Amino acid sequence: MDKRQRPSTPPELERRIRELIAYKGGGENEDLVVDLVAQSLKLLHDVQDRGDVKVIQTAVRELRYAYKLFAPYADRRKVTIFGSARTAPDSVEYRQAVEFGRKMADAGFMIITGAGGGIMQAGHEGAGVERSFGANIRLPWEQAANPVIAEDKKLVTFKYFFTRKLIFIRHSDAVALFPGGFGTMDEAYETLTLMQTGKSQLMPLVLVDRPGGTYWKTWDKNVREHLLRNQLISPEDPGLYHITDDVDEAVRHVARFYRNFHSTRFVHDLLVVRLKNAPSSTGLAALNEDFADIIIGEPFHVIPPTPEETEDGDHLDLQRVAFGFNRHDYARLRQLIDVLNNY
Repeated sequence: MDKRQRPSTPPELERRIRELIAYKGGGENEDLVVDLVAQSLKLLHDVQDRGDVKVIQTAVRELRYAYKLFAPYADRRKVTIFGSARTAPDSVEYRQAVEFGRKMADAGFMIITGAGGGIMQAGHEGAGVERSFGANIRLPWEQAANPVIAEDKKLVTFKYFFTRKLIFIRHSDAVALFPGGFGTMDEAYETLTLMQTGKSQLMPLVLVDRPGGTYWKTWDKNVREHLLRNQLISPEDPGLYHITDDVDEAVRHVARFYRNFHSTRFVHDLLVVRLKNAPSSTGLAALNEDFADIIIGEPFHVIPPTPEETEDGDHLDLQRVAFGFNRHDYARLRQLIDVLNNY
């Protein structure tokens, strides 16, 4: 039995499920698939409402297909562009989104959008179809996939917003938001909430206004006057996003985030931070002093790849620092990444 196998599956049921897996030719992550099949069988008795079971069925189908679609491009950085589907092609914001998509693609990023018109089509036009993904949603009035991505294999259409949003965040290394409606606001707050609570990797979140525009400035004013002033968010939380009306600055903000920083992973009580270049002993001492408020347990120290990372082949070529993170102050962790990018 795989040592990571969950113990909840009865032995005889597990044996039969593994026989079924062998009949299908086997594959990756067999232990998790055993549990997934066992959980699906529990639906026969645990969930009686057919509509509820259809939600689970559709969600699993959508996620499976989307992960399959993205898998060949796992080693490519990606930036998701959000914004209104109603933005006209002759508008300043549309031209900005075209330019941003093109420059991010030139910097080595692939572009993900919701595959509709407006800002989404503009991002695809800038990047080109070869460097674009579309994550469409079925709606009665909006939206057919835009002509750039409509016939491409890197297009997936979702029934549910929650599965679509999961794919956006799961596969994004950065998010750029242009002016939009309720959907754009939802995506802005969703991204911020997931980063603030540690439910997603930290990533650059850039809010792009038209030159001299006030869309995101007004939004930021509301955040500061109502959320921050009333202590509904932490003082560092506005540092999770960056507002600009300059496309080149937006591109630099995204690229700078990965200047030295690569990614993080929790291994037991340690947060492992993967880097191109690790800080010196002097740098470590400064980190332990400047970020003492977020350390619980072990201080910052350089480590080799952990056994868990080695087993998974998880970016073993990178250098690492690790420390006991309090798992609370993610906006401070965002500030730490900015400091590490100076090395």
